[in-house]
Amino acid sequence: MASLFANLGAIGLIGPDEPRYAWIARAMAETGDWVTPRLWAVPWFEKPILYYWAAALGFWMHLPAEWAARLPSAIAALAAAKGIAWFARRYYGADEASLASPTLLAPVIFATTVAATGFARAATPDMLFSAAITLAMVCAASVLRRAGALRIPNNAQAEIQARSLLVLVLWGAFLGAAVLAKGPAAVILAGGAIGVWALVTSNWRAAFGLAHPVAIAVFCAVGLPWYALCARRNPDFLRVFIFQHNFERYLTPLFQHQQPFWFFGPITILALLPWSAFLIGAAQEAMSLWREKTWTNSPGFFLACWAVFPIVFFSFSQSKLPSYILPAVPALALVAAIGASRSFPKSRTNAVILSAGIAVVWIVLAAVFLHAAHKIPFAEMETSIPALAAAALAIAIAVAAGILYAGLRGNFRLAVILCCISAVATLQVANTVVLPALDPYLSARSHAAFFRNDLHPDRIFTYRLKRSWDYGLAYYFHRELPEWSPQDPDAALVLTSSEGFEKIVKAGRFRDADEPPQQGIIYVPIPPVAR
Repeated sequence: MASLFANLGAIGLIGPDEPRYAWIARAMAETGDWVTPRLWAVPWFEKPILYYWAAALGFWMHLPAEWAARLPSAIAALAAAKGIAWFARRYYGADEASLASPTLLAPVIFATTVAATGFARAATPDMLFSAAITLAMVCAASVLRRAGALRIPNNAQAEIQARSLLVLVLWGAFLGAAVLAKGPAAVILAGGAIGVWALVTSNWRAAFGLAHPVAIAVFCAVGLPWYALCARRNPDFLRVFIFQHNFERYLTPLFQHQQPFWFFGPITILALLPWSAFLIGAAQEAMSLWREKTWTNSPGFFLACWAVFPIVFFSFSQSKLPSYILPAVPALALVAAIGASRSFPKSRTNAVILSAGIAVVWIVLAAVFLHAAHKIPFAEMETSIPALAAAALAIAIAVAAGILYAGLRGNFRLAVILCCISAVATLQVANTVVLPALDPYLSARSHAAFFRNDLHPDRIFTYRLKRSWDYGLAYYFHRELPEWSPQDPDAALVLTSSEGFEKIVKAGRFRDADEPPQQGIIYVPIPPVAR
């Protein structure tokens, strides 16, 4: 809970996406139009409606902007954690009190990964999409288990039979919600993973059971009405959303997010930090299943298909962003938890390898923080942040030594506990010290607050700013700021970048000897042209 919900407002809305999506949600709450997403009063069809609905409820309840915009993602991350905990309890034991049990370890790993903590605090549809896919896949596994395609505990059959209809309803509902969160990619990711599983295991009959009329009806009831209504009100909706933002995004470099084919390999490793080394245990578990020829009806193989398919699928995309593989992270957390909990106790060599991998991660992360602390201009805290980073490196070395000691002693619980404490402490320091210090350099929140009572708000302009600043300033000013022109003869206050400031000086519109102060944005007072 602490890693997902703590201080969601530690930093203002950042990047081009957060303020843009928050604007649309806020406008939805203000106008009462719950069908057509609008950015600056213009229909905006980049993403479906689910995130906007969820965030608009927060704005309607008058939550602080950052909480209203980010709370849906935090709740979705919690739902995903609960989903994989349920999966682990059904298939891998119900000892929830032990960190050595995947039932507790899997959600703990997921909730403390870089991917989960980052996207749980992001005002974007990505975590809602990932959570909906997770819950849909958990329900799909239950349907497959009822069909006898996955191994089950001896005492679980009666429960599954009694709840089979409910599971089909939930499978259809969650898949429909995923379509509302991010579009037809939901059907491709869930269907593709299950299709690969069925192809390899030859369990086509069980897989086709997921196409039950009840599941299809519920999926259509949840996922399709908004699409039909929005298309009816906006004739160009299907062309813009379906073809431009889905097919063209995948098949062409239209949106300029080109990356090499192998891009998602290192991204996957980074997404699972600080637990990435536990994938070694997962690989060992996979080899064991292969040697024993028991993988065809293994829940672990189903998880592997769920985890790997999104990574492979988006590796072929002409547009690649780190968020694309977020639906794979819950499954990867489960795989890592199962593999590590089984591999660690088998031998001291395994324990040392896994614990050393985690230990090295903490030292590297602290060293990167120390390096960054001397490079980033931390406003009024520039002297304390490097000192904090140096202390963090010393603490990381001590934690690494403790984790390695736990490995040598074969104490899996101690290694996990030390890593969890370190992850939560790191997030707490980031929320209370680092992110607030970075706020004016990354977010428009403090800049808009500074100019809130300006006597001439109509004479505040932007000039050659990155689009992230344009969207952020527009959100916090509650209006789109116009672009300044050097030909404008009147006095103005221009919010610009270093590049823009140089052009203003070359145009002869700023003649002071001292350069204006800069905190992410440069405030340039422009005098009127002499007449």
